[in-house]
This record gives sequence, C-alpha cells and structure tokens, in this order.
Amino acid sequence: MKIWFDILTPKQYLFFEYFIQKLRKQHKIVCTSRRYEQVNGIEQFGSVNPVIIGRHGGKNNVNKLLASLDRTKLLTKKIEKWRPDLLISFCSPEASRVAYGIGVSHIAFSDSPQATAVMKLSLPYATKLLTPWIIPKQDFDGFGIDYKNIIRYRAIDAGVIIKNYKKNKQKKLNGGKIILIRPEESEAAYITKESKTIKIIKKIVKEFPDEKKIVLSRYKDQTKNLKKIFGNSISLLSKPVNGKELLNNVDCFVGSGGTMTAESGLLGIPTISLNSVPNRIEEFLVEKGIIVRSENPDRIYREIYQTLNNLQIIKKKKIKARKLIASFEDPYQVLLKTMKSL
Repeated sequence: MKIWFDILTPKQYLFFEYFIQKLRKQHKIVCTSRRYEQVNGIEQFGSVNPVIIGRHGGKNNVNKLLASLDRTKLLTKKIEKWRPDLLISFCSPEASRVAYGIGVSHIAFSDSPQATAVMKLSLPYATKLLTPWIIPKQDFDGFGIDYKNIIRYRAIDAGVIIKNYKKNKQKKLNGGKIILIRPEESEAAYITKESKTIKIIKKIVKEFPDEKKIVLSRYKDQTKNLKKIFGNSISLLSKPVNGKELLNNVDCFVGSGGTMTAESGLLGIPTISLNSVPNRIEEFLVEKGIIVRSENPDRIYREIYQTLNNLQIIKKKKIKARKLIASFEDPYQVLLKTMKSL
C-alpha cells in the first residue's frame, strides 16, 4: 500500500514519525509538508524528510485562504501523479480536499476540536477520525463527520511523542537551574485570548535573577518583540529544537497549554500551564495533578519557587507521570485496525 502523510506542524511531525517508522517496513510512505517557520529544519531531529509543497499563510485570514488555495492546487498535481492508496493527516484542510477529490480514503487524527476552522475544512472529507478517549464525540458536532466514524484511543498524543523519543541517555547540563518558557501560539486561527506572557516573563526575570531563563519563541515577530523588551535578561531560542534534549535540562516549564506543556508534564517536569488555548488535554492533565494551571504572575512565581526548592515535588510528579503513561494504549494498533476496516 502507498500511504501519504501530510505534516503541517512540529507536533504532527513528532507524532506521525512513530507511525511512519512502523508502517514503512511494509508499505511505501510519501510525506508532504509546507514552508513554515515552526517546521523548517525540524527534520534534523527525526527520520522523516517530507517534500515541501506550498506555504503557511501567516496571521492574516486572507493570506491564509490564498496560501491554502495555492497549496491545494500544488498538492493536487503532485498527489495525482503519486496515486496513494490512503491519506493520514492531522486534519490537513488541503490534503483532505485533495484526497476526497481524487478518491483516496483519509484517516484523520485530532485532539483539537477547538480548532473549529480546521475541523470544518477537513472533517467533512475524512473517512475516519481518530482521537484521544478523553475527548467526547460531541466535541466534533457540526463538523460534518458521523459519530460512527469517530474512533477513540486511550492515549494522549504527547505521550506517543515521548515514547518515540530516542532512548539515548542525556546528561544534565552543568550550571544553575533552568526555567523554560514557551509563549502562546500567535498565528493560529483559534487564538482569541490576550497575551499575558510578557507580564509573566517580567515577574520571572525579577524574582529569579540567578536562574537561567530560556524563552522558546515561535515566530520572527515574537522573537523581535521579546528581544526588544528583555534584552540579555533571557536566552531566546527561535529555531526548531530537540524537545526531549531541551526538556531534559529543564527544572521548571511554563507553557501555553498545548503539546509541549503536555510533554513536559508527562515527563514529570514541574509544569505550569497558562491555558491560552483551553482544551480537553490540558483540563485532564490539570485534574490528574500532572500540571498546574495559572495565569497569575504571583502564583506562578510561588509555584516555580516551590519547585526549585523542593526535590520531593519533582519526585512525586515523575512517579505520577510514569504511572499515567504506562496506562496508555498504543494508538498504532488502533490505526492498523482502522486501516483494515476501510
């Protein structure tokens, strides 16, 4: 079988790499992606080297539309020549439309029903949807897919990414303690909350002068703004990084509530979620005590202070995270079963 993967974000790259590694043993795999700051260069951290077709449209909705239309046309020409038997995507709007147009079955993954624009543009064309068990099927109401075609698996996508990380042992970097901060997504269509990250970073810089503050920015404009405000008081990383290697050296993580926040929590790292994008995964991890949620700079300061000065907190979090990951099923088996049903 020839299987086509369309990979649009770093999370999708790391998540799908696990499936691709297994499927390529018996099937021919073709992968596509797009020009996008967040993905460019990420292949250096994995084994997948996708063909770049089209680009990300940026913040502006009209530019998003034009980029999507252009990419759909470019993909159609390429995929029509390749003639794959199956598409697997994380609800790629362009790939969904192309697959439907040329009569290719589409297995879509999603743990983000809050991304309503993407859901509306992709799920009407999907054959099956695979999603974590903690997301009710009702969350996908109004997106054009029947409940009978929604299949849930007992795992969190960040857990799949963690299990796929290379098993090589990594030494902790020498030096002081490290606080890693991941600002919120700023170019996604579903972002509506006003950013509070700047106030929080200012508080962290003020209260933790001796600790290393690393900020993992997402876009050029975001990087320029942070550099202008904080100068040398923070260390800025603006290119794709090896998540496991970076998190392995972190003593505390402050994230926006997305995939990296979940990864950090599931690795047992004391993690604070700003909940910039309310979602079921973040809610579940907060309820389980894997991560802490707060948007209050003073509370975040207290949480970080306790974390950096109490080894028992870290020990308990690692034990709790390991138990949760051990309870997850392998979604690859669910994918195989779904493929056989088509």
